[in-house]
Amino acid sequence: MMSLCSFSATALSFAAAIPPAKVVRPPAGFARAVLLWPKGAPGALGNSDGDTPKMYIYPAAGEGVHPAVIVLPGGGYNNLSTESEGADAARWLSQRGVTAFVLTYRLGPRYGYPAPMEDGARAVRYVRNRAADLGIDKNRIGLWGFSAGGHLAAWLATMHDAGDKKAADPIERESDRPDFVILSYARLTLDPAIPRKTSLEALIGKHPSQDLLESVSLERHVTSETPPCFLFATSDDEVVNPMNSTTFYNALKRAGVQAELHIFERGRHGLGLAQGKAAYPELSIYPALVANWMQMHHWMPESVPEKSHEARTAARTPEAARHEKQSAVITGRSASAL
Repeated sequence: MMSLCSFSATALSFAAAIPPAKVVRPPAGFARAVLLWPKGAPGALGNSDGDTPKMYIYPAAGEGVHPAVIVLPGGGYNNLSTESEGADAARWLSQRGVTAFVLTYRLGPRYGYPAPMEDGARAVRYVRNRAADLGIDKNRIGLWGFSAGGHLAAWLATMHDAGDKKAADPIERESDRPDFVILSYARLTLDPAIPRKTSLEALIGKHPSQDLLESVSLERHVTSETPPCFLFATSDDEVVNPMNSTTFYNALKRAGVQAELHIFERGRHGLGLAQGKAAYPELSIYPALVANWMQMHHWMPESVPEKSHEARTAARTPEAARHEKQSAVITGRSASAL
């Protein structure tokens, strides 16, 4: 297994001039936002929005301790689809008793490998460290990645570690291994035998070393320690060949990892939750398949008791002003806009 440090020198090697940080629109409807590194991310080139990875929190409906899912939007590692591959999934999860987070990780070409991986690992460690405060079961923390976000989710599923128990920062002492992973039309391999249009250039550059190519071809790193995975893809995907999913699924099965795979015949790339697609009505079942899988493994409650309006208001009021103020500071937006 290769560590992040093995390729730290490659993170900024793609261009002589450092490109500006990408500005990403925050997802809609979040309760509050948190900075992953309040004192600055490792290797940060500035302190603008694109230099400061964040998580946007969508608290779970219902009482008790909840499972959690960190949603990783796609965008080819040079953009983030924070709505259709972020907020939509987060709201869907929170309504079903799962606390959700949308991660905005650093992007190329300003940041290459391993910066997004560091952000993803930090996100898992953060949620696990703050589980008690967030009302989360620290042993039921999953990832849901779309497209390139699926690549990041699978990287964390295969290249995790137990944390640095001697770290001064208590967050860094936590494991970054997710307990389960959902991979939606994910780019998972750079095997030359699988046709592709792009090669993760925003992450690894146009001329990566063979070692780096192998590091981001994730089927090579599946072991018995890889967490259970759910994979969704379509045969008609014009960007990410569905053989990415079948190759990764085969590796999971060889390693004895629990896995579920669904490949639909029709459907273009970037489907999000695949709802309201008049050309592909059969895909509307996709979220139900995810829910069935999560409920089977007790990562989603089978039902969520609905609070009354008065109870929801009473529960929210003491926290609302502080959360909105925190979010306004972090995102640079007015509290009234949140």
